[in-house]
Amino acid sequence: MQRLYDFIRRHPTGVDSFWAVLLFGFSMLNVAEMTGSSLALRLATVPVVAALSVVLALRRKWTGPMFWLAVAAGVVQLAIGSPVQTCDLAMLVILFTVAASGDVPRWVSRAALGCGLLAAPLYFLRFGVDKNASAVQEALFVVFMMVPFALAWVMGDSLRTRRAYYAQLVERNQRLEKEREAQAKVAVAAERARIARELHDVVAHNVSVMVVQADGAAYVMDVAPEQAKEALQTISGTGRQALAEMRRLLGVLRTGEPQESEDYVPQPDVEQIEVLVEQVRAAGLTVDFEVEGAPRRLPSGVELTAYRIVQEALTNTRKHGGPDARASVRLVYFDDGLGLLVEDDGRGAAHELYEDGGADGAGHGLIGMRERIGMVGGTLDAGPRPGGGFRISALLPLKKGD
Repeated sequence: MQRLYDFIRRHPTGVDSFWAVLLFGFSMLNVAEMTGSSLALRLATVPVVAALSVVLALRRKWTGPMFWLAVAAGVVQLAIGSPVQTCDLAMLVILFTVAASGDVPRWVSRAALGCGLLAAPLYFLRFGVDKNASAVQEALFVVFMMVPFALAWVMGDSLRTRRAYYAQLVERNQRLEKEREAQAKVAVAAERARIARELHDVVAHNVSVMVVQADGAAYVMDVAPEQAKEALQTISGTGRQALAEMRRLLGVLRTGEPQESEDYVPQPDVEQIEVLVEQVRAAGLTVDFEVEGAPRRLPSGVELTAYRIVQEALTNTRKHGGPDARASVRLVYFDDGLGLLVEDDGRGAAHELYEDGGADGAGHGLIGMRERIGMVGGTLDAGPRPGGGFRISALLPLKKGD
């Protein structure tokens, strides 16, 4: 059945042609049965039948010309005095088609309505109704015969209106999708710029540490070789870490221009997550905090990413969790990475708010989280939690050379 429906939609002219052939056949039977009419009248009716059959076959392909052909056929039918035929149904069909078509000018549609309403009165004036009928009965008959033409036009015009409304909805939806994509790109660009500034601060801090350690090593080189050795080892480790952060920084800036940071203070790290949790608790949100594994020093970029993810997740819980929401933060130290799990049991917000950059429109939400985790090669899994609430799970790997 679906295949038949698809075939009909793909070949409208073919379907109309099929009905036109049937209409022509039945109409010719009617012409043959006109025993009370002369042979000349029956022969003159054949072109009218053929014209209206063509109108039905090509009504959707050439709507305007077929309407005028139907008008011409009707005029000829009145002129030669041919009675109502089965083929006259094509007039109702073409009237509906003209009213429903969006490619036909509106004045043609109104002209079609006028012609349809005039068809019954003209037929009455040409042939009459019943010699024994009163004037009121004749008037009622004419009005009754006008109703099908009016209904055909109203139904077609309503269909045209619905199609135009649907087209506007589709266009509006496409425009909103483009605007949404543009806003998402702006949010990504803003978040990358923010991450770049923070990584710039991290690199600047590491370089500052290297400079201080190098000065100290030069000062104690002769009197305390062991301290100088330790300072050089610190410089080596800090330098490798600075190079790793610099690579990430360049990856962020690859699609934008570098921006100067106004603050060179070192960015937050994993140890300050506990302080962040205490601040959130003081603000009225119940938060459970748990650390598994042996805490150790991590690359600055990984620690900064972990802190920002927890910060954004708890902020979203405060915004959308509701008055009685509870949250939990869990840090897991693995041999090759750091795991984060932030959950809440609140009512949560629509998933689209996180995808689109947060309800505040500042470019945060999942966009910011994914950008940050992508810089350190991690993975993120976020979405509604079974039983209610929201869950954010992240894994930040420790690569060789970090």
